[in-house]
Amino acid sequence: MEFVGRADSLALLAAARERAHAGHPQRVLVEGPAGIGKTALVRRFLRDDTHVLYGAGEEAESELAFGVLEQLLGRDGSGPGNGHGAGDGTGGGRWADAHAAGAALLEALDEAQGAVGGGPDSDDSAARGPDAPDFDDRAARDPDTPGTSAPDTPACDTPDTPGIRDTADTPVTLVLDDAQWADHLSLQALAFAVRRLRADRVLVLVVVRDAEDTRLAEGLRRLFTADDAVRVRLDGLGPAELAELGGGLGVRGLTARAAARLHVHTAGNPLHVKALLEQEGAGLLEALGESDVTPPAPKSFTALVLAKLAACSPAADALVCAAAVLGTHCTPADAWEVAGADLLDEERRAADVLTALEEAVHTGLLTEAPGDPLIRFPHPLVHAAVYHQLGPSRRAALHLSAARTVRDQAHRLRHRALAATGPDPELAAELAALGRKFAAEGAWANAAGQLTAAARLGPDPAAYEQYTLEAVECALLAGYVPDMGEVAQQIAQFTPGGWRSYLLGRLSLFDLDRAEALLTDAWHRCDPEAEPVLGARIAGQFAALHGSMSHGAEMAEWADLAIRLAPDDTATDMIRVLRLTGLAMSGRAPQTLHALGPLPDPALATPAQLEELLGRGTLREWTGDLTGAVRDLGGVFGACHGRAASFRVVAATALASVEYRAGRWDDAIVHTDLALSLAADTDQPHIALYCRMLAAQVHAVRGAFAKAQAHARVARVYAAGGHVNPTLWAALAEAHLARAQGRPEDVLAALGPLLALAPRGDLEEPGTVPWADLLAEAWAALGDEKRAVQALAPYEVLATQRGHHGALLVAARARGTLEAARGDTVAAERAFRSGLKHAAHVEAPFDRALLHLAYGGFLRRAGRRTRAGEQLRTARDLLVRLDAPPDLGRCERELAACGLGPVGSAAERGPRTRGAALLTPQELAVARLVASGLTNRQVARELVISVKTVEYHLGRIFPKLGVDSRTRLTAMLAADEPGPEPGRPEPGRAP
Repeated sequence: MEFVGRADSLALLAAARERAHAGHPQRVLVEGPAGIGKTALVRRFLRDDTHVLYGAGEEAESELAFGVLEQLLGRDGSGPGNGHGAGDGTGGGRWADAHAAGAALLEALDEAQGAVGGGPDSDDSAARGPDAPDFDDRAARDPDTPGTSAPDTPACDTPDTPGIRDTADTPVTLVLDDAQWADHLSLQALAFAVRRLRADRVLVLVVVRDAEDTRLAEGLRRLFTADDAVRVRLDGLGPAELAELGGGLGVRGLTARAAARLHVHTAGNPLHVKALLEQEGAGLLEALGESDVTPPAPKSFTALVLAKLAACSPAADALVCAAAVLGTHCTPADAWEVAGADLLDEERRAADVLTALEEAVHTGLLTEAPGDPLIRFPHPLVHAAVYHQLGPSRRAALHLSAARTVRDQAHRLRHRALAATGPDPELAAELAALGRKFAAEGAWANAAGQLTAAARLGPDPAAYEQYTLEAVECALLAGYVPDMGEVAQQIAQFTPGGWRSYLLGRLSLFDLDRAEALLTDAWHRCDPEAEPVLGARIAGQFAALHGSMSHGAEMAEWADLAIRLAPDDTATDMIRVLRLTGLAMSGRAPQTLHALGPLPDPALATPAQLEELLGRGTLREWTGDLTGAVRDLGGVFGACHGRAASFRVVAATALASVEYRAGRWDDAIVHTDLALSLAADTDQPHIALYCRMLAAQVHAVRGAFAKAQAHARVARVYAAGGHVNPTLWAALAEAHLARAQGRPEDVLAALGPLLALAPRGDLEEPGTVPWADLLAEAWAALGDEKRAVQALAPYEVLATQRGHHGALLVAARARGTLEAARGDTVAAERAFRSGLKHAAHVEAPFDRALLHLAYGGFLRRAGRRTRAGEQLRTARDLLVRLDAPPDLGRCERELAACGLGPVGSAAERGPRTRGAALLTPQELAVARLVASGLTNRQVARELVISVKTVEYHLGRIFPKLGVDSRTRLTAMLAADEPGPEPGRPEPGRAP
């Protein structure tokens, strides 16, 4: 029958497709109750489209990790995702987590868009090397060739879509139907990919019954309910449309009055209307025509389906039932093989799969399409109706047949578990063994599923509880425990034991006192020699607990114990980082670095070595070796794509931290944004609070106060719980913003909570979290020299003991400012000169700039304008390089007060206007990676964006910089690198 109504909804979808075709990726949410016609609308809209990736959730498979994503990527190998885990028998275990799966989906979308065509921005030209010709002969002869452009022109086709090529008449459309039943990891992977679409010709349609359904991943919900998303809300069909629907179904005589009453009776739900029209026929018309007669309610959908199934031949019935056992879709061959358990020998010999399939399709129980190797149910309700009508004996027999048919081990065990009629110790042990194998590989979601199934089949309560505890742990590590309180209540009913107390402690880390008590109880119940794995897990959680309280020594001690007990099974991939940072926080950073010894290149490192490289990079930053830290942390970030989301968030944040200190602020913005996005994608924003502080800090020094305030506000929300680390990061975010704005009273207000935490050597350790200088300078600015001394003196003593040049520099600046406020010019001069001596050993340009600025201001007020001018010009040069408007403005005012007007060219007086300074942080990140020799695809993987987005950025970068090739881009960026700075130490020189 013809599609009925929905003209307005189709118009919204068509407009979204046009915008996607222009290179503006679109997010569309289609929502409405069951049976309202959402899927029919989407199918009508896409009836002529050829570039479609389709997946649908199914209630019975909502716990199947990456089940929907495998549909989108083409598990059978025929889809666009072939090569990304499709058809290799590994299932969802192919991807370590949702981020890795989302990256695979991004690549599939790139392939579907034809993103690997030729041209100046493509991987082909990149792969030829930086000195190869950037345009081939085809481009010169035929400028209209897709993926090419004429020589000597930048890659820009239209004003709206620079760098994007017409490789198809329509955009790629990705459809996720029945998203409320999709597995959580697939939803997270989709959100991850959608967030990174920038200039792609992609239209993403998510179909859901209710946008507020709690089964939807929160990140995906935010994306598709945002103001810039398109929302298509479907209500019931109107009376006139119902009359048209009835006519299409062959029902005549549905008058306007009858149609109006039918509309009231069914709320216009097409599924209910069709069910009534098909079941009741003329009888429905009679009921609708009599006002005192209540029309019948639609019979259950199951009854409709079973009526059709009952009319099928034994072969078709067996095929449909076998398909239902296999899921919402399967290959005909697999369904026919499973159906063998349902057919007599003579019935099987007399039938064949194609004849049975044709009958099932004809009755509307299954669908098939030319070129699609899979058969599907037309609606999940059809699948559910068929599956649930199977009697226990028949259902078990079919599942056992499916277990013999499917090739994937996890699927085989799943079918065996569904066929089980009660406790099965042997099967439970097999499921648990596979779950533990997945856990050892870091496939936490798959591990949780297998262990949960094992718990259901456990032979006794003890086995049930043990498997459940392990399943909960894996779910926690997968980032998918929607209600920790509910899970904790369930576990609290278990028999007291080490595992129980350990898990309860892990679930209670936001209540530090309770967590410590539970972990202590777990430790007392555990014999580490007899149970090293449990002992290592408890020790690892103690390390994390002390880390959250900034107890460095205790964190290192527990982490070291966890590693000694079970180095490969601590249920965290951060244990070595915790150990190294704990040692550094307790004042042993140089000794710890020395003890590490040589480590391999990150690309060749084992998982444990990658953790140590992450720790070494952090320690190098804290000891002042910023060049070495950037090298280590940049390598770790590039090599950690297969690690857990938490590890990647920490790696990106650590890299951003050292980039901020090294003055690479554009890069720091890119990596803080990426870390925050990764945390949000897995609904774990609490793991990126340090990153929030960094983001606030870098935006503050750049003068982007609104952005800095937004990040500080988020950190403050988490600080309300009173925990040490959230309090610390919120205080520093607000303090750095207030300093940049020149509001010392607000600096004091922000840092006030830290005074209650000090004195703690771990918070005051030089090189880790500097804040004493901020506090002292704020007190001095407000005339309270006594409190300024109290804030600064302990930090000076500790910095002197450590011999830390960077800490001594900022302490000297604060001391000089303090002594100047007290009127002791001799002491102030001595302090500033001491700071200059330490500056010769410090790489951090912003710290040196602030020292020169403070010293210059002091000299001006002392009447020594010539020397003041020297210091202020040095400060200005550094601040111009950094593009730090708030402090640059202060510097210019000091110079003006000295009677020294701007000197040099306009470019020298203000922020740079050449080269890299013309680019946004995202463009600069792309440009630097391209200049390093990476292909577009490699750049996309490095920044976790799509290839189309890389092409889009290059299409803007080339004209901005006036270059037309990757070679010239490399030369331009090399020429724009700042020269040696006055007094700057050699790269890699540690204090």
